[in-house]
Amino acid sequence: MKKVILGLSTLCLIAFTSCKENAANKIEESNVAAAAVRDASASKFPVIEFDKKEHDFGEIEAKTPVETSFKYKNTGDAPLVITDIKSSCGCTVPQDWSREPLAPGAEGQFTVKFNGSGTNKVSKTITVTANTEKGSEMVKITAFVKPDPNAVKPTIQAKS
Repeated sequence: MKKVILGLSTLCLIAFTSCKENAANKIEESNVAAAAVRDASASKFPVIEFDKKEHDFGEIEAKTPVETSFKYKNTGDAPLVITDIKSSCGCTVPQDWSREPLAPGAEGQFTVKFNGSGTNKVSKTITVTANTEKGSEMVKITAFVKPDPNAVKPTIQAKS
């Protein structure tokens, strides 16, 4: 057993000391420069700024569709790419946004349609998924939905 351990120790010692070349000598300066440029640009993100973070439709009749537009601007240092825009429920539909990269300084917009469902104070969140540092941004719509005057009201019958 001692011979086996001694043999393995000798083999390891030879393997570790046989490398005569220093790894630092193999690094090329052009690769270091390219990596520095890549790392500097990787820290640059687009920044999305909205003209408004919330839109209030005020009082609307039940089942009355309304819509608004949210304008945004890329104030960052890299192209902005919006990959998806989703709402917190199916009664609110975001649409008409560009899937093309938005250059720094450029502006865009998307439309949000709300079908007027719900009662009283209604608030819906729209999530914008993009290549920003956070990965997603949120805007909100609110409305006060008045009851439909033509709706049939249930009658309560008294028990005898």
